[in-house]
Amino acid sequence: MKIVIFGLTISSSWGNGHATLWRGLCKHLARSGHSIVFFERDVPYYAGARDLYELPGGALRLFANWDDVRQAASAEIRDADVAIVTSYCPDAIAATELILAEGRAVPVFYDLDTPVTLARLIAGEAVPYIGPRGLRDFALVLSFTGGPHVADEFRNRLGARDTRPLYGHVDTDIHHPVAPQRQYRADLSYLGTYSEDRQHTLEALFVAPARARKDLRFLIGGAQYPDDFPWSPNIYFVRHLPPSEHAPFFASSRLTLNVTRRAMAEMGWCPSGRLFEAAACGAPLLSDEWPGIADFFAPGEEILIARDDALAALAMPDAELRRMARRAYERTMDQHTSDKRARELISMLEQIASSWVSRQQIEEA
Repeated sequence: MKIVIFGLTISSSWGNGHATLWRGLCKHLARSGHSIVFFERDVPYYAGARDLYELPGGALRLFANWDDVRQAASAEIRDADVAIVTSYCPDAIAATELILAEGRAVPVFYDLDTPVTLARLIAGEAVPYIGPRGLRDFALVLSFTGGPHVADEFRNRLGARDTRPLYGHVDTDIHHPVAPQRQYRADLSYLGTYSEDRQHTLEALFVAPARARKDLRFLIGGAQYPDDFPWSPNIYFVRHLPPSEHAPFFASSRLTLNVTRRAMAEMGWCPSGRLFEAAACGAPLLSDEWPGIADFFAPGEEILIARDDALAALAMPDAELRRMARRAYERTMDQHTSDKRARELISMLEQIASSWVSRQQIEEA
């Protein structure tokens, strides 16, 4: 199967959650014999922090503007079985129009930002990556978020005909247990890009415990943190970490914290890829609470849930934290790896392609 993707970025993991997810999926799709072409607009803020230049087993097409790449994109689409457009792709609407005009590849939309998309729609705001016809022209809509109401929301608000979840995952070639490293040693760590809507929870579950336990070491890794962040002497900072450094970062943590963005937490069933990455590296997990989290990790057995503070979790015995981490690791290896998500994706695409071709034939007749 040849799959053409128009996405936000796969070449830079700086300040976004799309790149590492696509890298894991594309790698394992290619290993299974599928052909991948990824189109990405070459923008300065990703070019300046680029950490992938070639797509293993596939082709990365960087371009300055849509007019320059339109002809090449058209040729790839004509030769493709499936064409996928993603949320926050800066050329999403133009790419959608081209896919539909060619009429060859099965059109698929993948919303990796479902809670943000729906929140904007509910507020009456425009969504720049969805055109005036909504999602009615796509054979399949994939959603990074599941739960009982997403499919209805996409159908009622955007005309989507078939919506299915494709959750986050972890590339175990990169994220796996490794030896701890001294520079990443932490009693509690947190890895994530700065986000204002996470700040209140981060201060409650990370900053406040650091101030209460000055005998412990706390570590933040990420990008875009402001100068006025409420640091304390025992909070250490590592500026943007490439994926290759995630494993030693997590493996050096006695406990690692996950904080979910507000829209994701409110909607639920939207696990951050960081949860699966940390679990795959053997780090004990502490997370804020959100609906559906038990569908991915069992609270109290595979993950700790912090509602107001993290001090109780920090006081747990090392042996119990290690047991919990081992259970989370096993659950992740069984259900949440990139190769498993790639197989899920191909299964869905094969199902939808068959029905799409039949439908097209009926309409042409």
